[in-house]
Amino acid sequence: MEEIRIFVEELIGLTGLTGTIVPIVRHALLILVAILLAVLSDYLCRKLFVPAFLKVTSKTEAKWDDVLFNEKVLNSACHIVPAIVVWTLIPMVFYQIPLVSEITARLTAIYITVMSVRTATVFINSFNYLDTQTNRSSAQQYLKSFCGVLKIVMIFIAAVVVVAIVLGKNPMTLFAGLGATSAILMLVFKDTIEGLVAGVRLTSNNMLHRGDWITVPSTQINGIVKEINLTTVKVQNFDNTIITISPTSLVNGSFQNWIGMQESPGRRVQRKIYFDFRSVKRVPVAAKTSDAATKEISSPKKMGEQELIPISNIGQFRKDIEEYLKNRSDVNTQMMIMVRQLEATQCGLPIEIYFFLKQKEWKSYEEHLANIMEYIYVTAQEYGLKIYEQYPDQ
Repeated sequence: MEEIRIFVEELIGLTGLTGTIVPIVRHALLILVAILLAVLSDYLCRKLFVPAFLKVTSKTEAKWDDVLFNEKVLNSACHIVPAIVVWTLIPMVFYQIPLVSEITARLTAIYITVMSVRTATVFINSFNYLDTQTNRSSAQQYLKSFCGVLKIVMIFIAAVVVVAIVLGKNPMTLFAGLGATSAILMLVFKDTIEGLVAGVRLTSNNMLHRGDWITVPSTQINGIVKEINLTTVKVQNFDNTIITISPTSLVNGSFQNWIGMQESPGRRVQRKIYFDFRSVKRVPVAAKTSDAATKEISSPKKMGEQELIPISNIGQFRKDIEEYLKNRSDVNTQMMIMVRQLEATQCGLPIEIYFFLKQKEWKSYEEHLANIMEYIYVTAQEYGLKIYEQYPDQ
């Protein structure tokens, strides 16, 4: 550095300048030299160092270095180098003006601190692009929560360092004094801390992951989880609206996660149909079952000997609908199929249809379900059964 200053003074001496203008020219030339060196260092970093580093990482077998040390991170780091060059040259440039040297050095130090935190933040954000097997993996959720906390801590430390630079104090002195204000800090970061704990509980217990379909009672949430961070969970409803909810609310309350249904071999159908008691007859529906039904009445079988033959139209209806469901290709016959009678009510005799459809996607599920239920409604009339209907004046 001293050689640069001597070279500048010799250059001024060769021009023949004398008097009070010499210090002005000297400082101007030194400032120009500092700027040129800073610009040159930035150019060399961006044009030589960054491409060379990217070329080296691209040739390695590992993929994590391509993600973490990407071009955005390296370019952000390059912005720190010119500031370091300027900060190093400041004592030489303003060696005759201590006040200006001190102010410029502090401003440069603040810039270096801010840019260092910005680079570190960009680097931490790169962890979100690491391949963690699937979007639903717990490792990704843990990593995202940890990165969020780490960024907050780094920004907080940077703020303390900047304040220390402005006041001309040792940053460690300010950190030591923060122990007395820990209660205030806990209050300020209360939501962040609670969100972190709730997020860890959600992922560690395998309760919620990105891409899950959830519904939350007493709210309008019914959609796909798009993002989980420290303070909010973003859900995109099926009408494409975005709703946010805090992780703490999900942990302390209750929500329904449909991932179990999505991964299962079938989606459940459980519907009730109420029949008018006056339409329930003892005579079998089909003539082919009349003799068997009469025999069943006169000589009832013991349970376990053989299948009981229905003696009523609603009994035959239950049996035939169950067989109908077993013969449909869109019904999973490996899972429960049941058409059962529930306890009688003032609205009629309820028959519950219980089975699982292979189609789990919403639109396809509704289409197949509607086709089955429409068949059941129409078929009920063939058995002389009347579905209960309450009129407005009743």
